[in-house]
Amino acid sequence: MKKSKFVLFISLLLFSSQFLLSQLQVKLGIDVLQERGFDVLKGKRIGLITNPTGVDKKLKSTIDILFESKECKLTALYGPEHGVRGDFSAGTEVDFYVDPKTHLPVYSLYGKTRKPSKEMLSNIELLVYDIQDIGCRSYTFISTLGLAMEAAAENNIPFVVLDRPNPLGGIKIEGNLVEDGFYSFVSQYKIPYVHGLTLGEFANLINGEGMLKDKIKCDLTVIPMRGWKREMNFAATGLEWIPTSPHIPYKETPEYYVATGILGELGFISEGVGYTIPFQTFAAEWIDGELLAQKMNALNLEGIIFRPITFKPFYGKHKDSTLHGVQLHIKDYAKVNLMSMQFLFLEVHNEMYPEKNPFKLGKTSRFGMFDKVCGTSKIRELFSKRLKYEDIQSFLLKDVPTFRKLSEKYYLYSE
Repeated sequence: MKKSKFVLFISLLLFSSQFLLSQLQVKLGIDVLQERGFDVLKGKRIGLITNPTGVDKKLKSTIDILFESKECKLTALYGPEHGVRGDFSAGTEVDFYVDPKTHLPVYSLYGKTRKPSKEMLSNIELLVYDIQDIGCRSYTFISTLGLAMEAAAENNIPFVVLDRPNPLGGIKIEGNLVEDGFYSFVSQYKIPYVHGLTLGEFANLINGEGMLKDKIKCDLTVIPMRGWKREMNFAATGLEWIPTSPHIPYKETPEYYVATGILGELGFISEGVGYTIPFQTFAAEWIDGELLAQKMNALNLEGIIFRPITFKPFYGKHKDSTLHGVQLHIKDYAKVNLMSMQFLFLEVHNEMYPEKNPFKLGKTSRFGMFDKVCGTSKIRELFSKRLKYEDIQSFLLKDVPTFRKLSEKYYLYSE
């Protein structure tokens, strides 16, 4: 009898835990839209901008959800980099094709055009955007979002954003604003490198602040999430992570992308792309990993530690080379200044190997993309003089308070 009561107690405890977890799970914009009976889409011919990350809490594709809905008619699909179903590798230009499952036309926004044309929008009455972003300016999905908003405004088509979490949370803001002359597809808008906004908040900001071309404004509706808080990183949402692209495979990867991705533009150090831990390493053939780990840990940086590592990338520039260096381990995300990691590494690396200065030995052709990602040439110009992080620290921090104040009026979620 006692045993059966114990089993019953454990069963109730497990059920209660599972119920509590289900209640804590964040509800995505697409889930909220379904609960609302597709109210803003009713009776409309819909165009959908999406990719494999556009799924509901049960991992069903938004494409299939809208295609099967009786409340609206999905008539066209639009794919950013990698395509609507993730069939294309990074940087591959995509042409028009037909989705084999729905037989709907798929218009590429990463080919001959990155902005929907009038012809591409001719058979829709409303444009919907549902893509998971990573919270970083140089990741191109927010550029696609803004250009699509411009096209919608120019063609008098209402625009709906189905909101999703910012994996970096809604508190952390890092980096300078983009400067004139450095706007590009990897720095499309005047925002910091880490902007601290969900896609819905970001859309409201660029619409409200006149950041679209010619300060045009679109008829914008955001379907907000339920249960998301600003202090949440992705792990806290209770949601499954769908890789946003081949090199962002894990829910933690966006954090490491910010910490090492700018350095990766110089092309002389492996940041882990081509191996199983993309954006989590600083490694090269000549580096003494044990010594580098010792020196990086001696900086006593809050929230992060460095471990010696040796590995051989499976593909990419460093394929089959034996690389030595460190793996980054973020232990307390809230305390880490992510952008600083790559510059502090370059400082330590220069002390160890002054003859391997990437700004002297590196290909100058790489500097252009480095500057575009940074949103300015000043970071490279200031830093390359001495390779000291302190020479750019104030520059990277200067715009954060102003942008935080500006963006707060577009917040949809509390802390």
